[in-house]
Amino acid sequence: MTGRQAFAAGFRDILPFLLGTIPFGLIAGVSGIGIGMQFTEVVFMSGFLYAGASQLAAYSLMSTGAAVWVIVLTIAMVNLRLVMYSASIAPWLREYGMASRLLMAGLMVDQSFALGVLRYAREAEGFPRRAYMLGMESTMWVTWMASCTIGALAGARLPAEWQLDFAVPLCFLAMLVPIVRTPPMLAAATVGGGLAVALSWLPYNLGLVIGAICGIYAGVLAEGMQGRRSS
Repeated sequence: MTGRQAFAAGFRDILPFLLGTIPFGLIAGVSGIGIGMQFTEVVFMSGFLYAGASQLAAYSLMSTGAAVWVIVLTIAMVNLRLVMYSASIAPWLREYGMASRLLMAGLMVDQSFALGVLRYAREAEGFPRRAYMLGMESTMWVTWMASCTIGALAGARLPAEWQLDFAVPLCFLAMLVPIVRTPPMLAAATVGGGLAVALSWLPYNLGLVIGAICGIYAGVLAEGMQGRRSS
């Protein structure tokens, strides 16, 4: 397989995961504007930080006036898994130069790491690993940046009440979509996520707590009904 073919294979393999990335990026862009950041600041942070969960955590802390060191430490802790990913996949990429390895490490996300490990383990020696990884990573990065940019552009046009308190639960609801595969899971995600969004105005994140409890209960009920039908 040539490098161009491996790059195209990486592009194809990562495509299904973009369904979760696009809504995540849109909400991240909207959330940045929602806490008072400028458009250019949101776009720069999205491209430089390039980590959805830590970006949302940073937005939440920034909205409460947290100290800079607290925000930086939180981002580092959330992204610690990426260091472990890089160390785990390094033996397959040691043949490449430092610049290439730094680029691949900087653009690595959960999906590209998982797909890369699976593909490298079954391919023969000589497989263009760098091209395959960059095919996935560049596609994911461009999609993330486009989604965040569109979200930031739309953020100024949304009603004032659609701030971070609404955006965060909606974002994590969007992340659930690719993993919901059974009726009980669908019931739990729909009830729990829907209530978390609807009750996001409650103080102390009570909406999230209520949504989680009701979602679990809905999933248990749905599983019981499914079991009775099959018996």
